[in-house]
Amino acid sequence: MRITRVTHTAAGRSRRAAVLATTGLTASALLLTGCGGSDSSGSKGPDENGNVTLIVADYGQFGYKEAGLFEKYHELHPNITVKEDVTTDEKVYYPKLLQQLNAGSGLADVQGIEVGRIKEIVDTKADAFVDLGDVIDVGDWVSWKEKQATAPGGAVIGAGTDIGPMSLCYNTELFGKAGLPTDREEVAKRISGGWEDYLGLGEEYRKKAPEGTFFMDSASAMFNAVVSSNAQQYYDEGGKPVYKDSTGVKQGWNLAAEAASKKLTQGLAQFSDPWVAALRKGTVATVACPAWMAGQISANAGEANKGKWDITTAPGSTAANWGGSFLAVPKQGKNTDEAAKLVKWLTAPEQQAAVFKAIGVFPSNKRAYELPEVKDAKLPYFNDAPIGRIYADEAVSIPETVLGPKDGVIKDTFSTQINNMEQRGTRPDDAWKAATEAIGKALG
Repeated sequence: MRITRVTHTAAGRSRRAAVLATTGLTASALLLTGCGGSDSSGSKGPDENGNVTLIVADYGQFGYKEAGLFEKYHELHPNITVKEDVTTDEKVYYPKLLQQLNAGSGLADVQGIEVGRIKEIVDTKADAFVDLGDVIDVGDWVSWKEKQATAPGGAVIGAGTDIGPMSLCYNTELFGKAGLPTDREEVAKRISGGWEDYLGLGEEYRKKAPEGTFFMDSASAMFNAVVSSNAQQYYDEGGKPVYKDSTGVKQGWNLAAEAASKKLTQGLAQFSDPWVAALRKGTVATVACPAWMAGQISANAGEANKGKWDITTAPGSTAANWGGSFLAVPKQGKNTDEAAKLVKWLTAPEQQAAVFKAIGVFPSNKRAYELPEVKDAKLPYFNDAPIGRIYADEAVSIPETVLGPKDGVIKDTFSTQINNMEQRGTRPDDAWKAATEAIGKALG
């Protein structure tokens, strides 16, 4: 499930992102406060002058305002104004979306749908959305992305926005002090055998680790990265839950338990106040890094840590995706034709490249990978890491995964119990029992 890009600070909730830069440009961090939102509760038809206001409801940070795309669309279509209705937390957004779908009212012209929810929507609510199959060119996306939003009858109910190809972010200053290599190619070699090699590197780090520092932020983050690299995760192709027997789940769980028992992890729930503080203080040496995570690190670690971080390829040779979303057009909207045109434009290569440059979420439209804003992208904050190349190479080799209707619930439950192993010292067997029993109840 995509983690909503949200942090909680003493000043209140905020949304943060790092500005990407191509060669010759400067990267900086943006602080975006508040929940955002429009003054409309749903879709409304054209006014007496034929002017249309399109409402885009989403969560976290999709990057359209930051990239100036709504203003640009208005310039191209003067009779159309686009407003964004933002819910900071996706866990609040999704129940509201389901309520509106069930009530048949209140939906926006365009709705965001997170990848951990798309299967449930496809299976149970596909008839409530416009078929975008004749609007977008499905072949423009990485193959597995649009399949996720395709209903059994063939209707494509969502156009892909971002994806989360995996990498590893690491603190070069802490690596150097611990006697580990700092060059991204050398680090890649040391973890080329997979996540087991990653833990081995962690044990080396622990021997000479600077006092008060830890090799990784969260074993649950590593668990999610491991599971995300497997074609089969929580469900089989027939729709049966297999989270108890899944090879990827078992591997991820065992690695997380090992990391917790060997004290390689600081045991921080990602995006919590302690996690933010750890990045700022420089107590974490590595973070499993789907593409959107770089923005979280740079924004929360701050200018004082610029140049102390780098990015290399993920452990092992198996590509992984963690995260991503879709834009969908509810049939009950008053402007479905115009909304579909907006979705097509927002998810086109040029606009996805603009969002990538603005906040760092990686395009799912593969034609964007050849644009200079993506292909030549580097992150000055991360020692000019060539993220355009790193993420594009990963994206095209990610296996097609089997999704299930409650992927998000299952993932969150496992993560909670892994945090208990780290923070409370819960025995792995007890944590596994608690997780699987809670999941069983949630699935009914």
